[in-house]
Amino acid sequence: MKIDCSQCMNFRKVVIVGCGFVGGSIAFSLMQSGLFSEMVLIDSYRAKAEGEAMDINHGVPFSKPMKIYAGDYDDINDASVVIVTAGTNQKKGQTRLDLVKKNIDIFKSIIPEIEKRKFKGILLIVSNPVDILTTIAQKLSGLPKNRIFGSGTVLDTARLKYEIGNYLDIDSRSVHAFIIGEHGDSEIAAWSCANVSGIPLEKFCHMRGHFEYEKAKIKIAKDVKNSAYEIISRKQATYYGIAMSVKRICEAIVRNERSILSVSSFIPEYKICLSMPAIVGKDGVETLVPIQLNDDERKNLLKSAKTLQNILEI
Repeated sequence: MKIDCSQCMNFRKVVIVGCGFVGGSIAFSLMQSGLFSEMVLIDSYRAKAEGEAMDINHGVPFSKPMKIYAGDYDDINDASVVIVTAGTNQKKGQTRLDLVKKNIDIFKSIIPEIEKRKFKGILLIVSNPVDILTTIAQKLSGLPKNRIFGSGTVLDTARLKYEIGNYLDIDSRSVHAFIIGEHGDSEIAAWSCANVSGIPLEKFCHMRGHFEYEKAKIKIAKDVKNSAYEIISRKQATYYGIAMSVKRICEAIVRNERSILSVSSFIPEYKICLSMPAIVGKDGVETLVPIQLNDDERKNLLKSAKTLQNILEI
């Protein structure tokens, strides 16, 4: 019997749509990771995709074998992961939500092209505002909601861990904490469940001789929220941190790790996508993970969700 391979999935093939600073940095990070053996770059300006492919290919002899090339939407048919980074970049003085209209229009041209190909893999949204665009992509794509999600606050959470680790002078990988809600100005640091290797954060602060705990929390949360603005004011764009975040998400998918990551997925309670810890594996978002929140954190999470809902209604 002849097998129709048009629907066969190549689990080691990834497609990146959008080859700007973010898309290019993700491509470079994934080339070094060894997760995939084939990578396709798609951009509305094809020469840009070709140039990125040529440049990154020249580093392959120092890494692992990989086929990297510029392509088009037909190349997504058998991919396991499609990463969308296309859109207008956040500029100095802009919030992520300022990008809404332009990037929704861009998505209205991209997502239907993906839907036409009967794509069977995971659709990972990275473009900002990521929560809004993930919600839009879910509506336009027709894919099951578990297979389409955004990078969410994975990067914000890493920034939080970094700042806490720096404050306590410890390895940030030992810090367990989350930023939840919007990937943006209404994000929330979930201090109620933060800990260092199982030790409540407040207790660990006292162990390290830090007794100005409440003041430190306020400063750390503010620094995390403003990180992108600070970086953009200095170098016009952020891309290395998000590239590493996307690599981490792809690891969870390709290796079926069932890792707990604060990706942006559909939250039935709020009828919108926003970031909460979720189990992520080969089938995408497996389930949300309930975490301990105090009354203020729950109230601010609702406020964050309403902020996004109001934007969608405009």
